[in-house]
Amino acid sequence: MMAEAALAASAAEASERHCWVCFATDSDDQSAEWVCPCRCRGSTKWIHQACLQRWLDEKQKGNSTGSVSCPQCGTEYQIVFPKLGPLVYFLQQVDRVLSKVSPFAAAGIVVGTLYWSAVTYGAVTVMQVVGHKKGLDVMERADPLFLLMGLPTIPVMLVLGKMIRWEDYVLRVWRKYSSKLQALQALVPGGGRPVQHLPVAESRYQSDHLSISRTLCGALVFPTIANLVGRVTFRRVNSSLQRTILGGIAFVAIKGALKVYFRQQQYLIQANRHILNFVENGGTENDSAQPDEDSSIGAGLS
Repeated sequence: MMAEAALAASAAEASERHCWVCFATDSDDQSAEWVCPCRCRGSTKWIHQACLQRWLDEKQKGNSTGSVSCPQCGTEYQIVFPKLGPLVYFLQQVDRVLSKVSPFAAAGIVVGTLYWSAVTYGAVTVMQVVGHKKGLDVMERADPLFLLMGLPTIPVMLVLGKMIRWEDYVLRVWRKYSSKLQALQALVPGGGRPVQHLPVAESRYQSDHLSISRTLCGALVFPTIANLVGRVTFRRVNSSLQRTILGGIAFVAIKGALKVYFRQQQYLIQANRHILNFVENGGTENDSAQPDEDSSIGAGLS
């Protein structure tokens, strides 16, 4: 009798449903709605309808139209929605269209904003270079299509011109011929210091890292700087355009010379670096270097 009772209890326990989300059973909540949404058997066969709804919300993350599958057997859940009214259906279709069109509309707005910003910058640059009144007069007489196509190219050309790194070529030529002059001086008795043999990694030419932010800012600020330098340096020149051109040339030349000098000094500092011997606590560099010298002498005698 006891064996039959144990078998009956185990059969009842096996037939009792368990929710694999909240782990509740039939006896815990008799009014809960149960569902068997996939091919799973055993403890993962049954689940509360409410628990499955919450689990679906977490998986779909707001996208109610996306499909969700069982994490155990991979069966796709069959989700049925109630019938929508005409107005709700219309609003749902409008929402779907807006969701698909909005990325393209946003991209168009960004492109349009950049374009009109470039047009405005080009117009301001023209007035700044040739003068306010003369610049307005030139743009009023010009063809509107030419202005719409020509003004945006001004910032583009400034950025492209900023990317021409002529200082790199000057540095390359300087280092090439300076090493040859040092070699000739070393061959002449009393001609100067011997040529320093640079490491292979340092002897190759290394260019500065190209910074997009610095290039963009420098290119867009260049007309203003050229105009200011022209007004300060070339006051006797009557034409505003000529002053700006001369000021830009002077600024580029001075800035390039200082940049070449600075980078050359950085190169020499990097090339002339020296690594010290390891020094124990309480010792000196000469003491740490002494065993190496003694060992080399002993090796020579042997």
